[in-house]
Amino acid sequence: MADSEALFAAHNQKVFKYLCRAVGHVENARDLTQEVFLRASRSQATTNGDGSAWLFRIARNMALDHYRSRARHPEASALTDDGTRPASQDIDLAVNRALDALSPVDRDVFLLREVAGLGYEDISRACDLTVDAVRSRIHRTRLHLRDQLAAPIATCRTMAVTRSVRQHED
Repeated sequence: MADSEALFAAHNQKVFKYLCRAVGHVENARDLTQEVFLRASRSQATTNGDGSAWLFRIARNMALDHYRSRARHPEASALTDDGTRPASQDIDLAVNRALDALSPVDRDVFLLREVAGLGYEDISRACDLTVDAVRSRIHRTRLHLRDQLAAPIATCRTMAVTRSVRQHED
């Protein structure tokens, strides 16, 4: 079993960043991150390597439980579509919607790679997939997200250029 303090020091920020994106709410991510490390410290499981795959398996399972709970008890979104947000929040909203549209496995594989920075082998162990399946899912997800986010990003860029021109004219 890996030392709990060493696991925490090595992976706390990555687990938190993953859970922030996975659950979409900072406070929930903080709570879940604490619970991940609490469960890890109580576990008698042995880990291979640095323990990241095992730790992220716990985090992934907790995120999935959170999704199930959220599906049973939906709450109002913190980012509503009222047209008064800054452009950066529009992009955040578009990213969250695009991620929510993914299957849970594709979303988790993508977030474990892009947000948590895990390698393909660690992701395959955390998600019970082959390394080739992980590569394929990440590739398909990147293509899907690129298609889903092209229009919101273009709109944001156009708004930024327009704002810049107006400020220059004043």
